[in-house]
Amino acid sequence: MKLSSRKGSRRPDLWLIRLVSLIVPRRFRREWHREWEAELRHRESLLSEWRRLNLLARIDLFRRSPGSFRDALVLQPQRLEDEMFQDLRYGLRMLRTSRGLTSVAVLSLALGIGANTALFSLVDAVMLKRLPVRNPEQLVLFNWLSGQKRMAGRIDGTVNTDAGTGLSTSTSFSYQAFEQFRAHNQTLSDVFAFAPVYQLNVNAGSQAEIAFGQLVSGGYYTGLGVPAIVGRTITDEDDRATADPVAVISHRCWQRRFGLDPGVVGRTVTVNNAAFTIIGVTPPEFFGALQIGDSPDFSIPLAMEPRLRPGGGSNLNEPWCWWLRIMGRLKPGVSIGQVSAGLEGIFQQSAREGWQALPDRAGRAEGPRDTPRLRVESGSRGLTEVREAYSQPLAILMVVVGLVLMIACANVANLLLARSAARQKEIAVRLAMGASRFRLVRQLLTESLLLSVAGGALGVLLAYQGKDLLLVWHPWSSEPLALDLKLDLRVLGFTVAVSLLTGILFGLAPALRATQVDLTPALKDSARNPSGVRSLTSRSLVVAQVAMSLVLLAGAGLFVRTLRNLQSIDLGFNRENLLLFRVDPRLNNYQDEQIANLYERMIERIEATPGVRSATISRHPLLSGSAARDGIFLPGQPSQSGEQNAVYIHRVRANFFETMEMPLLSGRSLSPRDDKRAPRVAVVNQTLARKFFPNDNPVGKRFGFSKAGGSGEIEIVGVVRDAKYTRLRQDNPPTVYIPYLQESLSQMNFEVRTTGDPVALVPAVREAVRQVDGNLPLFDVKTQSEQIEKSLAQEYLFARLTAFFGLVALALASVGLYGVMAYSVARRTREIGIRMALGARKFDVLKLIVSQGMLLVVIGAVIGLAAALALTRVLSSMLFGVGATDPLTFAGVVALLAVVAFVACLVPARRAAKTDPMAALRYE
Repeated sequence: MKLSSRKGSRRPDLWLIRLVSLIVPRRFRREWHREWEAELRHRESLLSEWRRLNLLARIDLFRRSPGSFRDALVLQPQRLEDEMFQDLRYGLRMLRTSRGLTSVAVLSLALGIGANTALFSLVDAVMLKRLPVRNPEQLVLFNWLSGQKRMAGRIDGTVNTDAGTGLSTSTSFSYQAFEQFRAHNQTLSDVFAFAPVYQLNVNAGSQAEIAFGQLVSGGYYTGLGVPAIVGRTITDEDDRATADPVAVISHRCWQRRFGLDPGVVGRTVTVNNAAFTIIGVTPPEFFGALQIGDSPDFSIPLAMEPRLRPGGGSNLNEPWCWWLRIMGRLKPGVSIGQVSAGLEGIFQQSAREGWQALPDRAGRAEGPRDTPRLRVESGSRGLTEVREAYSQPLAILMVVVGLVLMIACANVANLLLARSAARQKEIAVRLAMGASRFRLVRQLLTESLLLSVAGGALGVLLAYQGKDLLLVWHPWSSEPLALDLKLDLRVLGFTVAVSLLTGILFGLAPALRATQVDLTPALKDSARNPSGVRSLTSRSLVVAQVAMSLVLLAGAGLFVRTLRNLQSIDLGFNRENLLLFRVDPRLNNYQDEQIANLYERMIERIEATPGVRSATISRHPLLSGSAARDGIFLPGQPSQSGEQNAVYIHRVRANFFETMEMPLLSGRSLSPRDDKRAPRVAVVNQTLARKFFPNDNPVGKRFGFSKAGGSGEIEIVGVVRDAKYTRLRQDNPPTVYIPYLQESLSQMNFEVRTTGDPVALVPAVREAVRQVDGNLPLFDVKTQSEQIEKSLAQEYLFARLTAFFGLVALALASVGLYGVMAYSVARRTREIGIRMALGARKFDVLKLIVSQGMLLVVIGAVIGLAAALALTRVLSSMLFGVGATDPLTFAGVVALLAVVAFVACLVPARRAAKTDPMAALRYE
């Protein structure tokens, strides 16, 4: 088709239209007018197409432009191919031609997305996931609210303070309350109960081991809707005192102890010296409804509790003991409020009856008690006390990895801004050829999304490899969490959402900035427009990176200093070459006299082992978080209550101080003759002596405990140096050391001082114990140093993760700063050459480039310091020995940032200083 381009020929039908408008009726004229206007628009589009084709003849003018520019001029028939696939294909080609930029961008995003994915898998498992049971949304969990004067004689379980009311709350109930709930229930289709048993002595035909178990009611598995994958589960017929003892094992126990043997059903095992028959195996994904991380190996009917309890007796017959956790399943159409209203009166009556049955009459004489209130909540996640305790640390870690991802996004955005400056000529030509700005923005966003998808895919691989590190570091507890972190659909959906969001986040600003092109100067081959690199957007991104990096480094510095402060605390004893383990002879039906004899024979055998210097016994391992407390009363002094007279009690063997290397300051140490036949004696620490005997020598003084009515039958025979007892963060408490032979005996902890590596002596120590009793398992075998490190599990986790991500953030920020400055130097080659030709020295060029980069760093550091000072106050409760605004930490962080940033600016500055003026003036 031949088209004329002469003036006035674009609309040859104009006069015809005017003539027809005079003689044709209006209603026909409007219709013809629309048709003619459409024809004219079609002709104009053909003319525009001719102009675009005519532009191809000028390709030789741009042969020195990148190959991608020539690709952009190849006109693909849009009618033959969908624009989306065209954008994707072109975007992939562009990323392939910029392999260096693509690699840096993908690795940066993969690190940020992978860290977020791995941590979110832990957040999902701990905070979000429901129990893998039938219709978990129908489950309800019972708890109660009460004032300080509770009606419970003893509570086995967690007691917290309700944030809304300030009252005490717990999920522990008596067995009698559970029976009353079942008898008077009108709103629940199932009511079931369970309770943890942390130590079971299990012998499956080989060596005895300590296992973690639980007691469950007959409707536990039916109420939860959990079938057995092998055999069957416990029923109401099994939950009777006259029934045969049976047990259900977990899949993990089946795999670890029985090698997935299908013949395990019907096999008899010995649990606490009682024979039980295994009747089934639970699914691998089911860990029970206890606290997160608790995975019972053996589930045993509630009616069998007296057979497991050492020393006889039973919690089933103690209505004042609250120890069971109770759950239920809603009937169709029933609300949680209806359940609470229907059972609250039943619960309160049961609580009053239990309090009346409490044998301790003196305790009931304290006055009226607070009537508890029943509260029913969703039970879809099982017990939640530990989950709620994890919420703050997990939230802090999510903020940390979120900042890392934002820094990575800012880094990639800066790279794309730098590349957009190099593509200005390409974009200008495409705009001149008729492409709309929206079309170009969409193309550039497609390239950004391709980068984010590639970074997300690589991030998933990093998350898959790194997610289990969080469990290996056993966060927030002394033992690894029994969790199975999976990259399931929810986690992968989170990754996809984060990837797409980051693609838009770091791609939108460069795309908008790149399409703001002045066509006339951009199409000139000799034009240089460095404003794209030195734009406000690019500088702002560098400032943001520096600010966020400083916030992360400040938090990391505080956590690292907290860990170092805790590690450098004076423990008061020698932690080196010390092996710890525990035994519980009561699980084998040992009585007090037999236990004392057993312990002494074990000590004799262990001390006879080559490489052992000495061995001793204590009720609790030091720095394990466990302790015993009571009130102390002094004859002739007024009684005090609460924390004023509270002391810590440690039952130990006579040679405990010598083995632990705790120096005696005055008086004598404990003696083997201090048994039940001898007068009661004790050794106290310095803190107790200063608190209760500030002006006297405590040796020879007498005191008593609250359980003894405040009588002074215990004589202080010595004072020992202060030592840490329960945890490192706690000040040395007033502590009383009592001979274990003068108390009721139970499970004890053994401390073995060795001449070399204590771990190497573990087999020999096990053999020594086996020679005394082959059916007595050792558990919690560890060194004292390992015990201390486990007590600092959360501190180690936060110090490691924040330090790692802080350094990653610093590296990303420095790379971003280096990239901006290096590209700025490259774009300003002619300017630098002219400066040097006019007499500028190399030092002047260095100063110019470095000062421009460091100005951005100073601005970012000021903003980051202000943000860090505000945000680190949230961490105050997690710090030790350092304030949230510690000036030394902030000064060190700023100095580190300044040094790294100076190096990042100095490298391109040195390159600029080596510029040859003549070569720079001939540039282009």
